[in-house]
Amino acid sequence: MNARMRTLIAAALVMGMASGPAVAHAASAPVSAPASAASGLVAPLVSTPPNAAALEAAIAGLGPRHRDATAALVRVGGTAGRWQGSSGVADVRTGRDAVDQGRFRAGSVTKVFTAAVVLQLAAEGRLDVDGPVRRHLPGVVPDAYGGVTVRQLLDHTSGIPAADGPGDSFEAQWEHRFDVTDPRAQVANAVAKEREFAPGTAQHYLNINYTVLGLLIEKVTGMRYADAVGARILRPLGLHRTSFPGPTETRIHGPHNRGYQAIGKADGSRELRDVTEWNSSNRWAAGDVISTTADLERFTVALFSGRVVPRTQLEAMFTVPGVKDFESGEPAAMAAGLSRIVLPDGTVAWGKSGGRHGYNTAIGATRDLSRTLVYSVNATDAKGQDMNPVALGVIMAAFTK
Repeated sequence: MNARMRTLIAAALVMGMASGPAVAHAASAPVSAPASAASGLVAPLVSTPPNAAALEAAIAGLGPRHRDATAALVRVGGTAGRWQGSSGVADVRTGRDAVDQGRFRAGSVTKVFTAAVVLQLAAEGRLDVDGPVRRHLPGVVPDAYGGVTVRQLLDHTSGIPAADGPGDSFEAQWEHRFDVTDPRAQVANAVAKEREFAPGTAQHYLNINYTVLGLLIEKVTGMRYADAVGARILRPLGLHRTSFPGPTETRIHGPHNRGYQAIGKADGSRELRDVTEWNSSNRWAAGDVISTTADLERFTVALFSGRVVPRTQLEAMFTVPGVKDFESGEPAAMAAGLSRIVLPDGTVAWGKSGGRHGYNTAIGATRDLSRTLVYSVNATDAKGQDMNPVALGVIMAAFTK
């Protein structure tokens, strides 16, 4: 694969999806196929077992001396076979091996849970995805944004600009890492500005869309956002190690690998600053879930199988609007919660990436579930502009021959 192709794939995944030897488990026999594939109605998109050697190489040698990551947890599954591996350290001070069942901040993977709950409510007739969100949130969404629909929030075509924050630099965010943010205040700040574009005419991936959706979920269900997701998704699927930290919590409870941010020094060396403890309330329904690779794999399989969202409404998660990206001018890649990526061999994968300082995460799968992927990479520049090379290597090893 040439450098340009790798760059294009990385760019798409950044927006949608994006020390010691690797400890790997050999690929097992293929698991049972979904009904459609097992019946012969749909040929599997991926028919070969995971490439164990390539996956091991993608996560080999991680730790405090590695340029890009201190640890990685990877789980590859699907009807074509399975592979699981981990590498690196849980704590750079002690050198303790990475916790292969550890919890981590999954960032914007949260948006998939949010979208799923919204689509469930649509299936129940409690909201109309093509109706104005202001119908449910008249005191939150002003007249200027009265035409924005629920679907336009789901696929980031609302035109609502981002809310103000402490700044994009790591140091600016570090100084405010324990701030508690009120989602209603965030939305009020955003909708007080002029819209970026007419709703439905462009796509701009912004957290504010899912912050509004979090408020919508609370209004329609009469429950706190985290409680609604827990009642509708976490408990029914048995996702016992997935949680939402709450507005004042800063820790990751349970076994986990610590996250670090690399800080360059004047003498050319670098410091690995521990960023594990952080308040995520400014991401809320857009990005504050904590989970494990096993839980996220179970969620991905259930979602793609139609066991979370009814299949009629599920199509919204695989339907990309026919507009251009607001910033790049490239064709839109985001659907409702998921993004589409076409790999070099023509395989189409769908998924979502997430980044919180110290943690890069992604879930992904082919629609027929012949291949699934979940990873958590403890990236040393998890919010950087470019995709983490370790994460990109994992994706390419998981999905390409």
